[in-house]
Amino acid sequence: MLDLLTDFIAELRAVGIPVSMVEGLDAMRAVGVIDVGDRQALKATLGATLVKNSRHLPAFETAFEVFFALQRRIPEGGDHQSTGEGGLRTESGPGRASGGDADLTQSVLDALLAGDLAALMEAARRAVDELAGMEPGRPVGGTYYLFRTMRRLDMDQLRSELRSDLSAGIDPDSALEKRLVDEEVESRLGRLRAEIEAEIRRRLVADRGRESVARTLRQPLAEDLDLMHSNRDDLRQLEDVIEPLTRKLAARLARRRRRRREGRLDFRRTMRRSLAAGGVPMEPIFRTPRPHRPEVMLLCDVSGSMATFARFTLQFTYAMASQFSKLRSFVFIDTVDEVTRHFGPGVDFAEAMIHIATEAEVVWLDGHSDYGNSLERFLERYRSEVTPRTTLIVTGDARNNYRPARAELLGDLSARTRATYWLNPEPRSYWDTGDSVMSRYSPYCDGVFEVRTLRQLEHFVEQIALPGSGIRPSKRAQLGLSTGR
Repeated sequence: MLDLLTDFIAELRAVGIPVSMVEGLDAMRAVGVIDVGDRQALKATLGATLVKNSRHLPAFETAFEVFFALQRRIPEGGDHQSTGEGGLRTESGPGRASGGDADLTQSVLDALLAGDLAALMEAARRAVDELAGMEPGRPVGGTYYLFRTMRRLDMDQLRSELRSDLSAGIDPDSALEKRLVDEEVESRLGRLRAEIEAEIRRRLVADRGRESVARTLRQPLAEDLDLMHSNRDDLRQLEDVIEPLTRKLAARLARRRRRRREGRLDFRRTMRRSLAAGGVPMEPIFRTPRPHRPEVMLLCDVSGSMATFARFTLQFTYAMASQFSKLRSFVFIDTVDEVTRHFGPGVDFAEAMIHIATEAEVVWLDGHSDYGNSLERFLERYRSEVTPRTTLIVTGDARNNYRPARAELLGDLSARTRATYWLNPEPRSYWDTGDSVMSRYSPYCDGVFEVRTLRQLEHFVEQIALPGSGIRPSKRAQLGLSTGR
């Protein structure tokens, strides 16, 4: 049991759920005082001791179902020729129902109508055994077997017959009763699907092992979703997570600033006060620090797929606006325009991005990315507003459509700033492939970061928001750049 719990905690950490050593020890102590044969009690105990955020519950439940899957015994006198190692079918022509599809469908329907959980579990076992066509060692995910089983069961027919039987005796003119029947039908079919999925998962675990199946079923947390390749459901998750994430980060930064309240030793005041103690410096006096909050300029590529990344970068950074002394935002495609006016407290970022798309002047020629021309226009319009207190953040994939990169313009701009950072949402292996010119710009940046997820964006904002962050003039001189100071 100890090894199983250790592997389970390791899987939670691999998914991204933070589990400390102390929390792991708490979970092991809690398991020692419950009946481990009660699966629901075990799940509740581990969830209470290991999960601290409701957003992590789906990932926890998936891992729990894999590591603590119920194992079924092969019935005595059963057809041992049809099952292989791990209880998977090995006969030729997988997916052929030995007892006939009609007989199996009727068994499933009877179990659904009776509401008998044991009968439903047995029907799910038969459905997987006869329809899924599972083969030992075959590198196929459980979703494939689930789809195959559900398709051959003919869910539409089951739904129709189940609704017909449950509707007997209700008032045909009552919309409420019809709705209740529909909800009951979907609830029972959902239970059937869950049992089939659980049966497939049990067999995969028996065949491949817990760790292998867990890696197959592993789903990233919302803060680890790829911003550039997120679907509609993923974007909704990101919207839900971004506000609590920024609140947590702001609170953490505030605590760190409070710990840094003591500055350097004030030798003169310390010695002056020591006169009262006969010249012994009993009470050191420190200078009051004046931490610098950076003035941030965001320069965001909003062309094509970059628009989604730019939106979440802007939304995250503006949610952290209290950590900066000034925050201005600019967007570009092949020319640049300032859009700071579209953002403020309580702004709806979806509407703000619509206003930017319709009002911002970001297209100069053909609407394809042109970093060189955008940098030139930025310098023409805002050169005098870039100061040694400015932290410049450029976001984009540096794909320039084979146009002149004009990287020296970024060098001129970087020499005027306190620090210049570049956030690229593409994997590093994609940089400098095709029309990417990332290596042309990176020498003029104080930091170039691969930022594909909210978690990576959080780490970056935390770095630049803390007092004392930024590049030093001595290092800028090593880059061969004028400090402009």
